[in-house]
Amino acid sequence: MRARAGAALLLAAALATAAGAAPGDAVETEGEPPSAAASSEEERKLAEDFSDPLTTLPQLFLQDVYTPSSYGTEAQANRVIFRAIVPRVPEFTLLPLVQLIRPSLSLVTVPTGPGKGTRTEFGDVQLFDLFVLPGSSRATGFYMAAGPLFVFPTATHPLAGQGAWQVGPAFATVYKGIPGLLFGGLVQNPIPFAYTSSRRPPSSLLVQPIVLAYLGRGFYAKSGDSTWSVAWQDEKAVTLPLSFGLGYVWIRAGANPLNFFVSGEWLAYRRNAPVAAQNTVRFGLTVAFPELSPW
Repeated sequence: MRARAGAALLLAAALATAAGAAPGDAVETEGEPPSAAASSEEERKLAEDFSDPLTTLPQLFLQDVYTPSSYGTEAQANRVIFRAIVPRVPEFTLLPLVQLIRPSLSLVTVPTGPGKGTRTEFGDVQLFDLFVLPGSSRATGFYMAAGPLFVFPTATHPLAGQGAWQVGPAFATVYKGIPGLLFGGLVQNPIPFAYTSSRRPPSSLLVQPIVLAYLGRGFYAKSGDSTWSVAWQDEKAVTLPLSFGLGYVWIRAGANPLNFFVSGEWLAYRRNAPVAAQNTVRFGLTVAFPELSPW
């Protein structure tokens, strides 16, 4: 419960910060408000950017992930995730390709055993660094990117992290050729190579499918928060959750665009996974910075 209260305070602080942010591309011209059609088109594009794993729109992302019930424990879990999306143009990258950097930090409340006991600690730091591949085209709306994924064992307690340095490949693809719809996916496979605890986390394939539909008036529906996991070693544990959520894009005159969303997640299938989240609710806030976009 303390973690959920802390998450609410973090969301409130992010809202207060965004309210005083510098104006972005969504600023209305004084005395000449944009037409309803132009505003709707901007909301649609922002809704896609807020869910697109290959977006080039700079963002700060805050999410609270609350799990009231899990298999294998009576404890309620929680994660507060802070993430930044930093795009870089070829003039400032190692390769002549668009580069997308996404670091993620987390504050986690994890079960301490099969009972109701929990503890709250900082989790591991994750980072992926994707390069948009040749063949991606705005004309077709099809994009591909690949690059390395890193997991740093920065958790302040063994239960809060995986206890291993990890590196592996990441691949993402997105199709935005149909107005109002987005289809995509993010595939990652972190591979542990050095350990900081007695545990030996298995190498796992992580797949995050993404589908989004813009509903109009700033609202959208999506299924894009669940991550399917398949472990390669040990008993080859498998978890396949499904999610559905609603979001709202708020364009404000003289301030940065905001994105709010809520989604629910249900574990549809599990195999050889004694401890796994059964039901999860996510609350999220994203602040966009179009004035910092390199395009």
